[in-house]
Amino acid sequence: MNTTRTVCFVIAALSSYAALVYRLSQVRRSRHDHAYRTLVITLLLQCLTFTMGAVAMGNERFLGVGNLAILVMHVSAVAFCVSAQIILLRWATAAEEAARRARYWAITGIALNALLIALFLIAGGPGRPASDFNSGSGQPLVLTYLLVFIVSQAVPCVTIFRQCGPYARMTEKAELRHALQLLSVAAVILFFYCLARTVNIVTAACGIDIGVWQLAANVFSAAGIATLSLSLTISSWGPSAGKLLWWVRSYRSYRALYPLWRDLYESSPDIVLEPPGASVSDLNYRLHRRVVEIRDGWRDLRPYTDRTANGSAGADRGASDESRQAWAEAAQIRQALHAKRTGTIPDDNKDAGDFEDRDTDNFMAEIDWLTKVASAYRKLGKAG
Repeated sequence: MNTTRTVCFVIAALSSYAALVYRLSQVRRSRHDHAYRTLVITLLLQCLTFTMGAVAMGNERFLGVGNLAILVMHVSAVAFCVSAQIILLRWATAAEEAARRARYWAITGIALNALLIALFLIAGGPGRPASDFNSGSGQPLVLTYLLVFIVSQAVPCVTIFRQCGPYARMTEKAELRHALQLLSVAAVILFFYCLARTVNIVTAACGIDIGVWQLAANVFSAAGIATLSLSLTISSWGPSAGKLLWWVRSYRSYRALYPLWRDLYESSPDIVLEPPGASVSDLNYRLHRRVVEIRDGWRDLRPYTDRTANGSAGADRGASDESRQAWAEAAQIRQALHAKRTGTIPDDNKDAGDFEDRDTDNFMAEIDWLTKVASAYRKLGKAG
């Protein structure tokens, strides 16, 4: 169990350091921003908390004092929760109101830390086994110490979760909205950590051994801190990640459309305004061009397209109507290409109109549709 606990502390610490380093890389342009400075302090406290947790798992004495690493971990965790609450206030509350409520949270945090330190010393913390501060071992003062700590963690989780929803709906900035939504998820996970720690303490006080389930608290802690680290940095890297995901999706569509575009191009070379190239340096432009060229090539085939042809039989059983239509369109394109090569014009052809009156104004929707058609077209080619 100690190995698993240590791994969980290390994961939490590494995610905290990664978030801190990322945010410190922005210090030049953000150092005068109060919210940024509060965020850096929060991440420093987060790093300290879980570094001390890892240290405590490896050695009961820190700087020559027994269980000092545990005390520092708990004290910094309280300060970290208070600082996270202040960040939320600075993100979503007017400056004067945020300052007033931040003072309240700061005073509360100082009082809680003073109480923890006093209970630690009165309970003889430096001379106790480290395991006492994991389960309480039935000692009233240690149990009180641990319960005060858990309450100090649970209350900010509840307040942050309650505030994130309304604040996320109020903000017009997509990046901030995503950060608040992710912060609320982190608050829920960390609240489950508090519940799991409470169960560990209560069952140990009652003499009940829950075995491996004791590790649930550590798992929730590591998962919650990793999520929290993402929420505290997503506002800056989120847009770049969104652009990367869009590029990947567009590139996949660009590649998926190639077999259909290639055959239409071979049938109607005039649809291409520029010589075909392999470069995707301007992917948005090339994807638009590929869609337009497929449209034009498809339109050129209409005199050779048999209205009575039905290729929906190739669709999977239980497929949606749109999937069946995509298979039918793909089959008609393949039949029309063959008809054009052989000079055969069907009696009932599509010599006028557009692509089944589909909405071509929504570009992304049209890409999704053409990708389905291209996929069906490629599968029909393999089947043939």
